[in-house]
Amino acid sequence: MENTGITPGVLDFLSELKTNNNRDWFEKHKPRFRKVQGQVKNFYNDIADRLREHDEIERVKLFRIYRDVRFSADKTPYKAHFAGSFSRAGAHLRGGYYLRIRPGESFAAVGFWDPRPPDLLRIRQELEQDASEFRECIEKPGFRQAWGNLKGDAVKTAPKGFGRDHPDIDLIRHKQFIFVRELSDGEVTDSAFADTLDGYYRAVRPWFDLMSQILTTNLNGESLLDQ
Repeated sequence: MENTGITPGVLDFLSELKTNNNRDWFEKHKPRFRKVQGQVKNFYNDIADRLREHDEIERVKLFRIYRDVRFSADKTPYKAHFAGSFSRAGAHLRGGYYLRIRPGESFAAVGFWDPRPPDLLRIRQELEQDASEFRECIEKPGFRQAWGNLKGDAVKTAPKGFGRDHPDIDLIRHKQFIFVRELSDGEVTDSAFADTLDGYYRAVRPWFDLMSQILTTNLNGESLLDQ
C-alpha cells in the first residue's frame, strides 16, 4: 500500500530547496519534486477523506510551489513549503481548515482568515450582544488543548460603532478569527500524524457549528439563507 504520510524525505527536499532556491537546481531535481509532491497530495487527500467522515468538505486545494514575485522584494522563485486548504461545503457551513508543511515551521490552522465585511460585522454584533457561547466554545479544555488561544489581526482600540469599554472588546477588536497549532518535524513525520491532525480538526467543530449559526442568521435568529 502506498505511504500516504509525510516522510522525512519530504522535509529533506524542502530544506534543500530553501538552500538552493533557484531554477537551475529545481529543474535538475524536478523528478524528485514530482515524487514528493505526489506523496504530499496523497496525504492532503487522505486528510480530506477523514474530514468528510465528520464534516462536509467541498474542496481540497494544494497550493502551487511557484511564487508570484512580480510585486515582491523577495525574488526567490519557489516556496520552501507545501500548503493547502480544506473548504467546507455550501453557504450553510462556515470556516476553513489549513495545513502548512515546512521544516521547523509547520502548522495547522482553522477559522476565518479574511471574513467579508458583512460577515465581520455580523460576528462583532453577535459578540457585542452576547459573547458567552463563543467563549464557552473556545475555553473548553479539549479545544484549548488542541488550539490554544484565539489569534489574528485586530484593531488597536475598538472598531467604528463599538464601545472600547465593552466587556468583550478583546474579542470584538478582532479582524480575523483564527486558531493555530504549531507542529514539530517529529509530529509531522510520525506515522500517526493523520490521526493526530484529524483529532485537532475534530476539536474545532463545536465552534464552527456556532459560527455557522451566527453567520447564517440575523441578530433575531432568523435565517439569512431563505432571503
